[in-house]
Amino acid sequence: MGLTIHYALHAQIRSPRRARQLIKELRSRALDLPFKEVDDVVELAGPECDFTNRDRDDPLRWLLTQARQLVVVGEQYHLVQPDQLVAFSTWPGEGCEQANFGLGLYPKTVKREGKALSTGVKAWSWKSFCKTEYASDPALGGVENFLRCHLSVIRLLDHAKAMGILEDVKDEGSYWEKRDLRALAKEVGRWNEFIAGIVGRMKDALGGDIEAAILRFQNFEHLEAKGRKERDRKREEK
Repeated sequence: MGLTIHYALHAQIRSPRRARQLIKELRSRALDLPFKEVDDVVELAGPECDFTNRDRDDPLRWLLTQARQLVVVGEQYHLVQPDQLVAFSTWPGEGCEQANFGLGLYPKTVKREGKALSTGVKAWSWKSFCKTEYASDPALGGVENFLRCHLSVIRLLDHAKAMGILEDVKDEGSYWEKRDLRALAKEVGRWNEFIAGIVGRMKDALGGDIEAAILRFQNFEHLEAKGRKERDRKREEK
């Protein structure tokens, strides 16, 4: 739970060679942005794409976890891993999740309970997300750090759009659509208060024995109080 950027990439190409060219170009542009870290491009195929074959501390585990795509068939949900992928990871900064970018070649069908199900997943595509909210922790640089992390991801998605491989973006901070830094800073503040209020109530209900990133904020109690106050206000309005 937390303010997140969701994004999808897709390239109308046929060859792994072209996928490699596109992802290497995108990575080169990431190097020009203020990411804390930009990893090398990896190319994997077959069992190498299965995150369950990786140890929990394997640096590729989260990238491969995100490489799976959700397929809905009737009322059932299935996660489909790629047969082949070209991708790289970035770390925008302290408190921020890893942001992964790539293109994967997915199977047209998968077997479930002896039946072949159509995946409907586009060839050479990618869906991922990056939670940026907790980069706003005051101990990590506060709103300034958050804005740098959030905008680094957005700027790279701008590059993906210019390259013609961006399919969709859902920015829970609304910066993608509005391009308003002041509004984005206010929005992350509202998210922090909202989540602190929820976590505070959970602590009360469960005796305080819970873990949440917002609890590490030095101003958690202040955020919690504002979050509870806002919730009470909305209840009174109903």
